[in-house]
Amino acid sequence: MKLALGALPFGTTVDEATSFAILDRFAESGGTIVDTSNNYSFWIPGATGDESERTVGRWLASRRVRDRITVSTKCGARPTVPGDTTLDSAEGLSATTVREAAEGSLRRLGLDHLDIYWAHIEDRSVPLEETVEALGELADSGKVGVLGASNHPAWRVERARRIAADLGRTPYTCLQLRHSYLRPRPGVRLPEGGHVQVTEETLDYVRSEPDLTLWVYSSLLSGAYTAKPLPELYDHPGTARRLAALDGVARELGATRNQVVLAWLRAQGILPIVGASSAAQLDELLVEVDLDPALRARLDEPA
Repeated sequence: MKLALGALPFGTTVDEATSFAILDRFAESGGTIVDTSNNYSFWIPGATGDESERTVGRWLASRRVRDRITVSTKCGARPTVPGDTTLDSAEGLSATTVREAAEGSLRRLGLDHLDIYWAHIEDRSVPLEETVEALGELADSGKVGVLGASNHPAWRVERARRIAADLGRTPYTCLQLRHSYLRPRPGVRLPEGGHVQVTEETLDYVRSEPDLTLWVYSSLLSGAYTAKPLPELYDHPGTARRLAALDGVARELGATRNQVVLAWLRAQGILPIVGASSAAQLDELLVEVDLDPALRARLDEPA
């Protein structure tokens, strides 16, 4: 299954029992990748950022499915000031922080190694060499496996990969950004702090690097394809044209908008991260549809 389950709300806006039901349904359907972070969801009143990892960790322990689940988590965006609901006090990516954050994630998840470990947001106060070295040491020690950069521009990822090659360290081989079929207005500032949007340059860069995989979050725009109104930043003429194409392809396939969007992403070698607030909601997203070249061309045509 070419899909990752996002665990962002688990333990906060989605209670533990419901989180376990969603994770159970995902695993029973053949899902293997669960994506979390050491700061989900610190911005919810009363939360600390421990909640998602702890919930996933308790589920892994209770279901005894560690050998079948790829665990993806992140460091760098956890607040260091209690009660801060912004990224103003984010922990950053110093060598000390990277090492300590990894130990914290291992503890909360109840694991001895992390399958995929991400630098969650940029930290330009720290030399890239320091972060690359620290992550490389974790990989060499076996505490982490694959390394990824989340919410980093392509040029910073390329520079970090070059530094890793020069130092003989494990490079970033995953990139995680915000992306979906609908596109925001060019040049618009995303209202969510820390989010970085995929651009045509990003797509070109990933296509040119065979060992680099693009993961995308907000792939279904938090329900805006079906139940919720589209955010204002998608209010432009291109949206109407793309929605018309999407609806036409969905009708032809007998599929939902969400299913076609996920198929369109997968057809490009992109790994979508999806979220759900109930097992029933997840069921729709687990149905895979195939796009033949003609249908994909129809989706790609509107600018």
